Amino acid sequence: MSQPRPSASLPDTASALAAIDAMVAPLNRSDAPGLVLGIAQHGKLLYRRAVGMASLEMGVALTPTTRMRIASTSKHFTAMAVLLLAEDGLLDVEDPVQKYLPELPQLSANGPTLRHLLTHTSGWRGHDELWAIAHGLTFTLPGPGLPAMARQSELNFEPGTHMVYSNGGYFLLAKIVERVSGQSFNDFLKARLFGPLGMRDTLSVQTDLDVVPGLAGLYMPAPGGGWRRGLYPCELDGGGSLVSTADDMLRWLAHMHGSEKIVGSAKSWALLSEPTTLSSGSKVDYGFGLARHPYRGVEIVHHAGAVLGAQSQMISVPSHGLDIIAMVNGAPVSPSALALKVIELLLGDALAPPDVRPLASAFPALVGQRYHAPSTGSLLGFADTAGKLAMSWQAGEPRPLNQGDGKLWLGLQDLPTNDLVIDAADLDPQRAPDALVLHEGGQPRRFERLPETAPDAVSLAEHLCGDYTSPDLDATAQMALVDGRLQLTVQGRHGQHVCVLTPLSADVMTLASVDPVLAQLGKSILNVERKAGRVVGLRLDTTRSRNIHLARQEPCA
Repeated sequence: MSQPRPSASLPDTASALAAIDAMVAPLNRSDAPGLVLGIAQHGKLLYRRAVGMASLEMGVALTPTTRMRIASTSKHFTAMAVLLLAEDGLLDVEDPVQKYLPELPQLSANGPTLRHLLTHTSGWRGHDELWAIAHGLTFTLPGPGLPAMARQSELNFEPGTHMVYSNGGYFLLAKIVERVSGQSFNDFLKARLFGPLGMRDTLSVQTDLDVVPGLAGLYMPAPGGGWRRGLYPCELDGGGSLVSTADDMLRWLAHMHGSEKIVGSAKSWALLSEPTTLSSGSKVDYGFGLARHPYRGVEIVHHAGAVLGAQSQMISVPSHGLDIIAMVNGAPVSPSALALKVIELLLGDALAPPDVRPLASAFPALVGQRYHAPSTGSLLGFADTAGKLAMSWQAGEPRPLNQGDGKLWLGLQDLPTNDLVIDAADLDPQRAPDALVLHEGGQPRRFERLPETAPDAVSLAEHLCGDYTSPDLDATAQMALVDGRLQLTVQGRHGQHVCVLTPLSADVMTLASVDPVLAQLGKSILNVERKAGRVVGLRLDTTRSRNIHLARQEPCA
């Protein structure tokens, strides 16, 4: 880990705030959604500004008191609700999930427990992603989420072995809070957290159809220019349902760091960001809803959030008493990147130099190569991103790798998952290996290089085209050759989702949604199942869901 410079000095605060204001200024428009930014240090308000519009339809500007959806930044509030019930003696985080949700199937002898849900190590798939796979962006009122979770016949992995981010796990936690407390999720949070802490403008809003006074609209760029509404297709409780203001969030952060606790014990607050140890002994820099790890020589505690039309970042530098909340309702800016820039401007030379990322030119043979793990169906690839060696995981966007101690890796600061580590000593920069070993959550996985030339879709169509069914998705699917491309149409009970396939080999393909919004969220992976050379099924993987089975249906005689 890099260390701060010995002669570290803080920059002039006024100059730093002027530079922050200059970054914010371009978003101060009357024809676009905007940003709310709040900054405090040692409990003193440093900066509080809103720019852009809360309502494009009504011409209403954002203000520092506008309610904004904070999306997944909600998660540690859910975790604290669970911990308060544990302090009351009404539950235990080591209890199995089925103790409180008996309708869920028992899919492992190892749990999952509430702790597994809190740390994203349960292996349970997310109800929201399952809905999108089967229905696209078709909107649903609250209700289908829990049945979708109860319908699953497999977990992503054995509980405790890996960390893969799951909104579904936190959705289950919200249901447990309701059943144990006898209150709605929002009422419990108001009574036990928001009320005692004076957070009058914070509440849980279950869907984007709910009307809430003072809440900013959610906006996304429209394909032909202008804006369209952001609308999350299913219920958000637990994983991303909170709306709040800059003032309330800074009040929450001040209480989090304060020595005197109005709600919750100091132990419970510490658990929110305590690292998680996997069964392999590998550690993940994520606790109960918050991440904690070094950034340029200082420790940061944070959680970001994103739904359709809104993003947020809540981040602290405890050693410098610095708290930041950034929330946007569609403005073209990343709150996470903005918050890190704020830290750099305010802390200056107190920070160590940025970490050095490996150059793509140092590993020329890897760039453009793809590798597949036969044991799991996982996919990784390498790319040149702005001159840096980057790795794509599960067909996602390439992320620049970290390098050190003879290893290349992506960590929690790069992807919401456990560390993905490759031993660089085993790599010949001038020759792409036929196989490599990647340690996922401390567990070794063998990956084999895919051919550089893939078969064309037409040659695969005869073997793949046909009808499939998936009980886990409660959906059917059809593979067809359309205009020379393989197309998979998944038909759920309430909508459908169409994807175009790109073959990487005869048995491994990537899927891209034809919906432009879902396409921006990344690709998926399809692994072909064969028996005696004949296609009998498909396995669908995303970054957060693994091995969703689609069984081939025999044609009627």
